[in-house]
Amino acid sequence: MTRKTRKTLIATAIVAMFSITSVSAMDNQLVVQQFGFGNATGGSQFGNGNTIGMYQDGAWNTAVANQFGNGNVAGSGQQGINNFADTFQNGNFNQAGVAQFGTNNNSVLSQDGNGNIIAGVQIGDGCSANVSQTGSGNVTAFVQVCP
Repeated sequence: MTRKTRKTLIATAIVAMFSITSVSAMDNQLVVQQFGFGNATGGSQFGNGNTIGMYQDGAWNTAVANQFGNGNVAGSGQQGINNFADTFQNGNFNQAGVAQFGTNNNSVLSQDGNGNIIAGVQIGDGCSANVSQTGSGNVTAFVQVCP
């Protein structure tokens, strides 16, 4: 091993150590449970005390959550085939969650502000929901049963 290679490895290890320390100091949480095949999750969290929870059981389900701020909570639960859930939150202490049961259901939840809440349930095939809230203290709840 050359001296240059060793320095590169040491520098990489130090950067990795600080990265791990920084992530844990932010106290964000991510919980993912997937059963079946072809399911996908993704997302990001910037800030402190944010939580994302995703549960998928079936095939070809996709869940994405992006949170910017502090104390935000996003959750999605999907059971079935080819369901899609997308959550975007910007601000502090927002909460958004959706449960989808069936096939080809779609939800997009977006919040920009503080202390907002979105909660929804979709049951059946081909349900679609798009909820967007701007400001503070907004609350939306929805239930859809589709054929």
